[in-house]
Formats: sequence, structure tokens, C-alpha cells
Amino acid sequence: MKRTQKTKETIGMQKYSSGEMAVIGTRKAKNAVKANKAVGSKKRRKSKGGKKMTKSPRVKRNYKDSMFRMLFTDKENLLSLYNAINGTNYTSAEDLEINTLENVIYMGYKNDISFVIDFQLHLYEHQASINPNMPLRDLFYASEILQGITKNEDLYSSALKKIPTPKFMVFYNGVEEMPERWELRLSDAFLQPQEQPELELVVTVLNINLGKNKELMDACKVLRDYAVFVQRCGIMQKR
Repeated sequence: MKRTQKTKETIGMQKYSSGEMAVIGTRKAKNAVKANKAVGSKKRRKSKGGKKMTKSPRVKRNYKDSMFRMLFTDKENLLSLYNAINGTNYTSAEDLEINTLENVIYMGYKNDISFVIDFQLHLYEHQASINPNMPLRDLFYASEILQGITKNEDLYSSALKKIPTPKFMVFYNGVEEMPERWELRLSDAFLQPQEQPELELVVTVLNINLGKNKELMDACKVLRDYAVFVQRCGIMQKR
């Protein structure tokens, strides 16, 4: 890279705090922020009458989801998030086996992050709005992933074939006020409710807006810095 280009990039990144730099520290994150031009830049143009008008900054509509996936597809960041949620102390990112479904879309939605660790299959999804259909979507995602895991197994065998225990989690940071934690159940969608449904899938939703789930945020610095970044982008959108 040319010297002048490096200098411009260095000056541009000085606008961010150390907390934000933890979020946008990767090359991809830098490019995403520069492409959005959402934080700290305003363009001016002249109206027909000759007066200067301020042009509002534009933020990419799905920047929250894109940034979340970009950050937590990094194994070190993902391990930090997993440890914070589960109170564990794994130190080697190689303990994670990421098996996110690539290019899998169901009705316009994609699987965000899935991985296996400690004999458990974890599906992490980010949502910037309330979506009560996440249990059904996770059912489809889990089915596809488990098919891949057992593709070489003889499922007609008399021996029981073991699979990793599925766990489902959604990270919410929409504008609608919600509690710090709640659950979504597949059985809530059944046309005929049952007290003990024969098929159930429970999704835990965590509110990751700044100020929510403080203990989790303190345990995972990358998640907290992401929340700070999202809040500041939200402020810029309102201006």
C-alpha cells in the first residue's frame, strides 16, 4: 500500500475510541466502516438558492447483522462470547468446530453462526427486530447441519448414533424495548396447542443493547464494544 494511503487510513481511524477500535480492528471491519461512512462524516451541498445544506449520513440498513457475523465468525471472538455466556474458561479457539451453513437461505434468511464444542451444537442468530419464527427457522437449520454431521453414519443400524446436543440462541439489539432475556418456543406456533408437545425447540433470546445484560457485556469485551458501536450508529441515523 502506498505511504499516502496508509497515512489517510491512520488519520481516519483516530476518530474512534479504543473501545470501538476493538470492534473494527480487523481489516474487514475497517473496510465496512469506511464503506458505510456512517460515523463522523457529513457532506455538504448547495441548494438552488445558494445556501449550504447538510446531507444526512446514510447507514447500511443491515449493518448490525453484517458486523455481528463478521466479528463472531472469528474463532477467538466466538470463543470469548461462548465463555461469557456459559461461564466456561476455554482458551484454545481450536476447540471450536464452526459448521455454519454457507449460502443456505430459507425465505430470504441465512444461518448466522453455528459451531460444535464440548459435544454441543450451538446455533447463534442475530436479530435487529422481534421475530417469533426463529424456532421454526432454527429447526430447519439444525436439520441441515445434523444431516451433514451424520452423512457417513448408518442410521438404519440397530446401534444408537450419538449427535451433539443442540442449543439455540438469538442476540437481539432492535429499537423495540424488550427484557434482558426471554424464550421462544416452537410449540407456540402449533395450530393445536399441547401441554406436552411431541416436538419442541426452545430458543433463548438475549438483549444485547447497551445497558442490558451488563454481566455478559463485562465478560465479553468484543460484544460490549459492538454494542457501543451500534448505539453510536443509531444516534447518527437519527440526526
